[in-house]
Amino acid sequence: MRRLMLLRHAKSNWPTGVADRDRPLAPRGREAAPVMGRYLADELLLPDLVLISPAKRTVETWELVAPMLPEKPATQYEPRIYEAKPGALLYVVQETEPSVRTLLMIGHNPGFEELARRLAGHGDRYAAARMSQKYPTAGLAVIDFAIEDWRDVAERGGRLDRFVTPASLGEGPDE
Repeated sequence: MRRLMLLRHAKSNWPTGVADRDRPLAPRGREAAPVMGRYLADELLLPDLVLISPAKRTVETWELVAPMLPEKPATQYEPRIYEAKPGALLYVVQETEPSVRTLLMIGHNPGFEELARRLAGHGDRYAAARMSQKYPTAGLAVIDFAIEDWRDVAERGGRLDRFVTPASLGEGPDE
């Protein structure tokens, strides 16, 4: 069994004159990221490896999620996640070492939303309905695969275990 968790970065600011890659988190994002970190810890959704887009907003999201976890997992900054299309993201997933059972990726839309939809062939229909309506900032999709090797991850091959947002946890509106 392999578990893929796709966490979209928390709400970011759009400061004038700042390149997209350098946009920081907004105050609401700085509040939402630890909420999602606590959720991961409380639900024992503990990654073996975290792959993070090098954009400032994803790095800051991880910096606020990580302290909520009981142990810090291995982390890597993965440039291919930044502004990636679903096919490129799938390739990154499929390259994951077999020793990793639970992979957390922190990145961006629209790639994450589309990847989650493509991979989730079945599972919690209510979570799928929420995810199809909107994949807001700090949204988390958890997809399980009955496989032994990440190379075998395929479209429609996963089971959507859950889709969680700060709002679904009672922590403010989804954005």
